[in-house]
Amino acid sequence: MPGLKRGTLVIIGGAEDKTTDMQILKIVYRLSGGDNGTVAVVTTATSSPYEAEKEYNDIFKSLGSKAVYGINVSNRAQADDRRLIKQIRECDCIFFVGGDQLRISSILGGTEFHKAILEGLNNGKVIAGTSAGASMMSQVMVVEGRDDEAPRKCTLKMAPGMGLLQGVIIDQHFNQRGRIGRLLAAVAQNPGVIGIGIDEDTAAIVNSELNLKVAGSGVVTVVDGREITFTNTSEQYAEEPLAITNVKIHVFPEGYGFNLVTKQGIIQKDEEEAEDNNLKTEEDKK
Repeated sequence: MPGLKRGTLVIIGGAEDKTTDMQILKIVYRLSGGDNGTVAVVTTATSSPYEAEKEYNDIFKSLGSKAVYGINVSNRAQADDRRLIKQIRECDCIFFVGGDQLRISSILGGTEFHKAILEGLNNGKVIAGTSAGASMMSQVMVVEGRDDEAPRKCTLKMAPGMGLLQGVIIDQHFNQRGRIGRLLAAVAQNPGVIGIGIDEDTAAIVNSELNLKVAGSGVVTVVDGREITFTNTSEQYAEEPLAITNVKIHVFPEGYGFNLVTKQGIIQKDEEEAEDNNLKTEEDKK
């Protein structure tokens, strides 16, 4: 509908808690309309679509969602199916499960399904994704790269993402798999974009004004390479260690964040969160 604000992205670093507190998934549920919300679970990324569909169907139904639809698009012909496109247009939230992000972009990219997702985001819909479903949201996405070692000059495999969030590169399972090196390498090759590394059981929630707020048990690492003064990145001698100078790195736990327009950190919890905490403290005293 014309005049609606851009929707919200819930970008999850993978391995979110699905059994106890379920903090991240509860956020998705609330943003999607709570008991009145409908969720479409897109299983394109995984090789076990029916298991993933059942898992998230059970979770969102247990939280109270009015309806949960499983959408398994496994080829490009299905991605132009009017029935499936009608389903995602009618839901409040589109949730992408984890797996292989290249499956998402290669099967859905440029299709009517992709257009409907972008249209939904621009008309206030919630788009959420975990692991591969997080990486695919960026303009350029990391497809493959070495974990837990010093960054190399040019050993990453990258590809165009789905473009839900422009000007960023997103990586997931970030500190758990030691991916700072590969995100630095990605930013060195694309210094005009912001690198966002999201830990497991952690979400970067991006609102209509492009304020990113962190929720969950881990941190979000932001790599800003716009002021890089030197890097040796190139395809020549690609296995050599990467040299990079004057790169900025920010680390934000829950309640903090980053403005993707001004490129400034949000270093205090907002008033509403502070008030909630005060109320909880008062209740505890009683």
